[in-house]
Amino acid sequence: MRFTSGKDFANQPNKAVTIFGMSGVGKTTLSNLLQDSGWYHYSVDYRIGTRYMGEHIVDNFKREAMRVPFLRDLLLSDSIHIQSNITFDHLKPLSTYLGKPGNPDKGGISFAEYKKRQAQHRNAEISALLDVPTFVGKARDIYQYRNFVCDSGGSLCEVVNPTNPLDPVLTCLAENTLLLYVEGTPEHTKMLVERFRKSPKPMYYQPQFLETKWAEYKAINGIAKDDDVDPDGFAVWGFEQLLHHRIPLYKAIADNFGYTVRMRDVPSVQSEEDFTALVANAIEK
Repeated sequence: MRFTSGKDFANQPNKAVTIFGMSGVGKTTLSNLLQDSGWYHYSVDYRIGTRYMGEHIVDNFKREAMRVPFLRDLLLSDSIHIQSNITFDHLKPLSTYLGKPGNPDKGGISFAEYKKRQAQHRNAEISALLDVPTFVGKARDIYQYRNFVCDSGGSLCEVVNPTNPLDPVLTCLAENTLLLYVEGTPEHTKMLVERFRKSPKPMYYQPQFLETKWAEYKAINGIAKDDDVDPDGFAVWGFEQLLHHRIPLYKAIADNFGYTVRMRDVPSVQSEEDFTALVANAIEK
């Protein structure tokens, strides 16, 4: 959605916004605030983990359980039931399934398996994003919500082409919601890297970017075999590469399809009215 003025957005009776940006800039904080103000909150990561990746995640739990004789017997006799308990605030089952490539003795998975799971996530994320119009309709027709906020994942920029005006995902989002980029700061980027070093987490990479960085990491460290790669070592190094790769992609999405607000302005948003004013100001700029 494009607006001729900030006032035009403020006067919109049924607002729909997709918030995007890197981890920690305030996407979920804003989405939760709007939810508390009566907006329908659509979490892309939650949709991925429940609708599109749920079976993969549970199958992986069962695979691990089958390695334990005690659990194997219970599982084969239908004495236990295994399921994933994903919530908006607890998405660990999804990230755990994605895993980290490298030495299996250090918790890694094979690079081939890693790429398979990455492809599953890519397809799931695209599907979850294309579901946005359906949920805008559900929110209004079934649940009587006037306003809608889509809390997108940090990897939105990895599954679209921001320079293609006909990109199917971005055109779908832009036709049904206002795309709002929360722009981080260099200090925030450094903080994310330091936080990631302390607790490396699985991430999603574009296929070509992943292949390039995997080969580059092995070359830099003199590693010949995939299974000799330290999973956390690659995760930390790859994360920093990924951050620098994503920043221009986020900006291009905002420039071509939406609007930009600054991360430093998010803490001042304490109400729905503050959020509306923030977006209206971005439109005026």
